[in-house]
Amino acid sequence: MGKCYPTVGEEYKKAVEKCKRKLRGFIAEKNCAPLMLRLAWHSAGTFDVKTRTGGPFGTMRHASELGHGANNGLDIAVRLLDPIKEQFPILSYADFYQLAGVVAVEVTGGPDVPYHPGREDKLDLPPEGRLPDATKGSDHLRTVFKTQMGLSDKDIVALSGGHTLGRCHKERSGFEGPWTANPLIFDNSYFKELLSGEKEGLLQLPSDKTLLSDPVFRPLVEKYAADEDAFFDDYAEAHLKLSELGFADA
Repeated sequence: MGKCYPTVGEEYKKAVEKCKRKLRGFIAEKNCAPLMLRLAWHSAGTFDVKTRTGGPFGTMRHASELGHGANNGLDIAVRLLDPIKEQFPILSYADFYQLAGVVAVEVTGGPDVPYHPGREDKLDLPPEGRLPDATKGSDHLRTVFKTQMGLSDKDIVALSGGHTLGRCHKERSGFEGPWTANPLIFDNSYFKELLSGEKEGLLQLPSDKTLLSDPVFRPLVEKYAADEDAFFDDYAEAHLKLSELGFADA
């Protein structure tokens, strides 16, 4: 589906660029890139292609959506970002949260993800239960990412590589630990670790391991482990698609 992006004014564009600079400094200083990426993903990943509900439209600012089980800990991200958002009242929360996700990838050494402003904040909150469950396998991943969101198998594997950033916290997800040795660096080490087997101190969730056992997913894991440039290209494309679900559809 093609995109037809809304026109935003010069003042809005300038605010986006200034906000981006503020976010770069803040995210680098606080080492909070993984949390910001998770906020952007969970904001967008509620989109349902059939009903055209949910998606990256700023609803995560509401306590009731932050209260969804899959969003444990994201109240911290919203609270950290509030003082920056207050400096840019012209920006929608929808644009602001997705901008934070793009910057989180950039400042940790990842690819430049294209960004288009113009999302409007919506009031209708998505129902709980639309985000992926880390304890489940490839059928579940395809139900959430392909059937519900309208993404592809390639997008699923590329986005999974975003787990190169961050760690799980037992009190939030029931799991504990990082996926990689350098959880503040965006690279292809998630795929290398996945192929090299389980190691003490590093995490592999059921939803990670299914990428190895699935005959469509595994060749992509092997490709990305061998070729970081290919991973970065496909990740940037998948992140862009995720961040624009339901936005600017022609």
